[in-house]
Amino acid sequence: MKSYINNIPKFLAKFFLLMLIAGQVFAQDSTEVAQVKKKAKPVKNTFGSVWLMDNQTVMVPIKGTLEFDIQHRFGTVKNGAKDLFGFFAPSNIRLGISYAPMQKLFIGAGITKDRMQVDLNAKYALLQQINGKIPVSISYFGNLVIDSRNASNFRYDVHRLSYFNQLIIARKINDKFSAQISPTFSWYNNIEGYVNSNGEIMNKMKNGHFAISVLGRFKISEKSAVIAGYDQPLTQHPTNNPHPNICFGLETTTSAHAFQVFVGNAAGIVPQSNYFFNQNDYTKGQFLIGFNITRLWNF
Repeated sequence: MKSYINNIPKFLAKFFLLMLIAGQVFAQDSTEVAQVKKKAKPVKNTFGSVWLMDNQTVMVPIKGTLEFDIQHRFGTVKNGAKDLFGFFAPSNIRLGISYAPMQKLFIGAGITKDRMQVDLNAKYALLQQINGKIPVSISYFGNLVIDSRNASNFRYDVHRLSYFNQLIIARKINDKFSAQISPTFSWYNNIEGYVNSNGEIMNKMKNGHFAISVLGRFKISEKSAVIAGYDQPLTQHPTNNPHPNICFGLETTTSAHAFQVFVGNAAGIVPQSNYFFNQNDYTKGQFLIGFNITRLWNF
């Protein structure tokens, strides 16, 4: 009996030691489970804005987000100091507003100076990147654009309409670098034509146009990044084939703002205008300076 009582302190010491070890193991297991759960969440901030220069990104803001866009393209730099490298040349401007009425959906409208184009657009997040499970994020973007110029420019009202469709596939490769590729299809109801020697009406271009866009963003600080993009036309038209667009610049972001300043050779802003009608040839130095400003509010 005495020996049993004498062994109680040793037993209690061993018991508390085992409890301590078990607690550490449990805490470690809990941390590992929490890390697994954390890794299972969708990747955030693949890009800093819904825009990256002339293209939409895969990003869809959270429910209740209201966004106001100002997009500006100066004239080309080809005239040099005559028009201050395009700053005093005729420019193109778009004002837009968008809202997220539900998760994964972003709808908006805008108006562009060129052809007084009014656009109605929507973007939906089809798939979100989850590290270890889903390698990429995928969104669909589409719009309907109305050319609101004087009726004398059109035979029928339906000729005012054009459409744009884009499947956006992106991956946040690491904390600094994100990349995106987007096949696109544009359609214009009305295309410029002419009458040939046989009296036949001939279109100068096809109504539909396929293209592909590649974008990249590399963060150089917590709030700043280097951005670059390339848009390649794929459809061959009878005449007036559009030129590829190459662009690069800098971006800075906050929780409520994004500001991008860049150099590129597309001036259209409305995406189908750029993909269909870009006649600025970057191989001839026909670049222009542009900027995008976005402002976000959350409700």
